[in-house]
Amino acid sequence: MNAVLKVFLSMSFSGGLLILALFLGNRFLKDKISRQWQYYIWFVVVLRLLLPFGTDVSLLGKTYQAVDQAITQAAPLPRQQPAPNIQGSNIAPAVGIEPDNENTNSPADDLTTARQFQDMEAFLINHAWLLWLAVALGFLIRKITIYQGFIWYIKAGLVPVSNIEILDRLSIVEEQSGIKNPIELCVNPLVSSPLLIGFFHPCIVLPSVDIPEKDFRYIALHELTHYKRRDMFYKWLVQIIVCLHWFNPLVHLMSREITKTCEFSCDEAVLVKMGYDNAQDYGKTLLNAMEAVGKYKENLGAVTLSENKQLLKERLRAIMNFKEKSTTIRFLTGALTLCMMFGAAFVGVYPVAAAANHTEDNLQRTVDKNTQGNTATSGDRYFRMAEKYYEAGSLPLFEIAFPQLDETAQKTWLAKLYTDSDFAFFSVAVRGLGANSHLLADFTEKAYTDEKIVFFSILADCMDETELELWLNRALEDGKWNFQSMLFDRLDKSDEFDELKDEKDKEWAAAQEAEYQAAGVIMDGKDYYYQGKLVNIFLDIQTNKSYYTLNMNPAGTVNIRIIRDTNNRITGVAYMTEAEVAELLNDMA
Repeated sequence: MNAVLKVFLSMSFSGGLLILALFLGNRFLKDKISRQWQYYIWFVVVLRLLLPFGTDVSLLGKTYQAVDQAITQAAPLPRQQPAPNIQGSNIAPAVGIEPDNENTNSPADDLTTARQFQDMEAFLINHAWLLWLAVALGFLIRKITIYQGFIWYIKAGLVPVSNIEILDRLSIVEEQSGIKNPIELCVNPLVSSPLLIGFFHPCIVLPSVDIPEKDFRYIALHELTHYKRRDMFYKWLVQIIVCLHWFNPLVHLMSREITKTCEFSCDEAVLVKMGYDNAQDYGKTLLNAMEAVGKYKENLGAVTLSENKQLLKERLRAIMNFKEKSTTIRFLTGALTLCMMFGAAFVGVYPVAAAANHTEDNLQRTVDKNTQGNTATSGDRYFRMAEKYYEAGSLPLFEIAFPQLDETAQKTWLAKLYTDSDFAFFSVAVRGLGANSHLLADFTEKAYTDEKIVFFSILADCMDETELELWLNRALEDGKWNFQSMLFDRLDKSDEFDELKDEKDKEWAAAQEAEYQAAGVIMDGKDYYYQGKLVNIFLDIQTNKSYYTLNMNPAGTVNIRIIRDTNNRITGVAYMTEAEVAELLNDMA
């Protein structure tokens, strides 16, 4: 199974365990501890479902590894082919037994068919994440589309409130709530209860402005509490989690619980600010809100005063029973918070690094079992394994199989990877060579001779400082600047290379100037003169076209080009024709 999907499934499973624990705990303690704590503690579960954090040793990590090991050990080994009849042996074929070629498949055919089924199964499992992602995107697009339709519908019937008295009331409540940004106030008779919409430009929507002053204050304070706590962002984060974990029914349960607890916690926050003596009046405000004439059902993206009548009775009971929590209860909620956080970390997820190591260990054990007692064919088996993993593009498995090859097979593979210019597989193959393998020196020499700087750099990773110094001295003697640059960098001597390069550049410039002067071209700073005339266009192209010089001076009167032989030596100077100048300018354009 794809490692990323395996980690994600473990996140979903561990999150599900926390959802069950928290759901049952809230059912038992819902009237004893703060409703606001019951609302925000779900954020720990949200993080568990969203982030792959965990301790080095976790419950799910151990469980998954145990399951993987059990599956690997229970998997049947591939059937061994019968040993060939070696010439000169005394074993004779049984008399009267003839092979049935029509009804009997050879072991090789069976093994090929089994491998085909295994490859197909592996392909489906490794690409299952595409199905998960497609469904998740579908759910997310659907939710966004529904929310946009809801917002468009609400905004189509919005009428801004222009009553100065009502706006003053809202301004007073905003000031009491510590909200500095002004909140819009509008009316839409189609909504069934007051609600807050808008993430960055919030707006309180009322079914009507004919609301008693006391009720308006409670309604405004309730919606402003939602805004101050950023409940809409919280609800949408939960909706994204639901889309990602669409296959987990416990996540859908969590979403419903958070939506319900959001209103309970907001009620509690309002009463904490207003005082529990106002609980009865606040409850009447909820009842009055349910009598609104609007029929439009609120969407998941909005935060309302009253979700539905079924929840209203429980909210009213909680409001009537509201009282300040004691110090003991606060201490208890603090302890429960720590337990939830440690529990989320301890449950953990399937560790990717451990997964890779475990897969390698299982593969090595399987290889050992398959080759035990059959050492004569082990080299061929490892070679076929390396070939299979190379074709599949699996670097980790190729890295396991390559060190098991004999030296001849390793040389064959290195030559193939070198020819294919496959730097990634060549790198893991080089790391699999023994410290004393002469193949390192052979391919280093080959890369240097062929001027394959990337392969040489890969091989240089296996060199010590002494070897790097030897190769640097050789590169300096041969004048290979690209190798010098790389080796200076490996030896942390980049400054020395820069100084050397500046010195060489000056020497080359002086030699070039002398060569031009011998041909009749005089250099004066950036100006070129030929036969006493200032040059307009000066063109010098190396024979192998690896380097060229082009200088243009609008004040010049002649156009010239340098003529070089096959050995790159200057043999003369020629005036450029109008056609050559036009072609050059056209190429530049």
